[in-house]
Amino acid sequence: MIYLDYQATTPLAPEAREAMLRWLEGPGAGDGFANPSSTHKAGRAAAAAVEVARDQVAALLPKGGRVFFTSGATEALNWALLRGAEAKPGGVAGLSIEHAASLQCLERLNAHILSVDSKGLALPPDDASIPENGIVATMLVNNEVGTIQPVADFAAAAHAKNSLLLCDAVQGYGRVAIPEGADLIAISAHKIHGPKGIGALWVRDGVDLPPLMFGGAQEQGMRSGTVSPALCAGFGAAAALAAERFDADAEHVERLWSLALDMLPEWTINGDANRRYHGNLNVRREGVNGLRLMSDAREIAFSLGSACGSGSGKVSHVLRAMGVSEADARASIRLGWGRYTSEQDLRDGLNAIRAAARLQGVN
Repeated sequence: MIYLDYQATTPLAPEAREAMLRWLEGPGAGDGFANPSSTHKAGRAAAAAVEVARDQVAALLPKGGRVFFTSGATEALNWALLRGAEAKPGGVAGLSIEHAASLQCLERLNAHILSVDSKGLALPPDDASIPENGIVATMLVNNEVGTIQPVADFAAAAHAKNSLLLCDAVQGYGRVAIPEGADLIAISAHKIHGPKGIGALWVRDGVDLPPLMFGGAQEQGMRSGTVSPALCAGFGAAAALAAERFDADAEHVERLWSLALDMLPEWTINGDANRRYHGNLNVRREGVNGLRLMSDAREIAFSLGSACGSGSGKVSHVLRAMGVSEADARASIRLGWGRYTSEQDLRDGLNAIRAAARLQGVN
């Protein structure tokens, strides 16, 4: 299989796997299984590993905030929006192209939904659309079309009205610079070659966010539940590796982007071609049925859009928000690559996709 679905998840880095192993050991192999809330020696060692990982994750985020580990970005976004709306009751606003984890919370909170243009970029914030003493949700990199949103502009507009800015940085963390100005930032480990089942919410100092869960007062009293040292260590190692390889990874992604554009000249790019992360290529071709394309090119892992909704049969809400017709949305596919994608893998994968398109009568 050739894997071209990096927006859905990324391969686990060997360094992250190695960092996790000690904290998975049972009796006879070591003491890494200890509970980090325990006060004995093994528990203190586990707690120290969690704090090392916290610092590694925080190193890729703005200064002046705290990292709270969660089960993933979905939990982090739900926490920020649902609990944040209690602390900031003036109203909620968010982009129409947010991930479902945010969008469904926005709908539950009767939020004002902010539009995007045909390129998948947020329209400039205007005073009437920003709540007073509320929350504004603006993702950094869109998970379906890769467009990079003007987070700093929305943060300034939110702060001018005493509101908080929540940034879903899942697709940007470790890949692009995180802009200053956000008050809450949600991230996920498995999008940067870390393990699944762990993410984090970064909370700016001074922001009064109510706890998510109650019980044992873990995670600095904000999220009860036993913390997994293994998952934290894997996340931390992945973050440290992303920081170390930031420039090299970016250069590799750009080379693959150029190769893909050269090989797909007849396909139309969904989303702005420049103001986007170039490890995400969402394209369409008239006459192509994306679902059939996936079936005919089954040895290539790619998607029709968000992995969370790809099995529903529904047309992408992101493409529809951009004004893409239903027919064009169904003719669209999303390709994603990164650190472990070779140029030959991409070339072979795109050739297989083009061959599958020819089976549909598209040259």
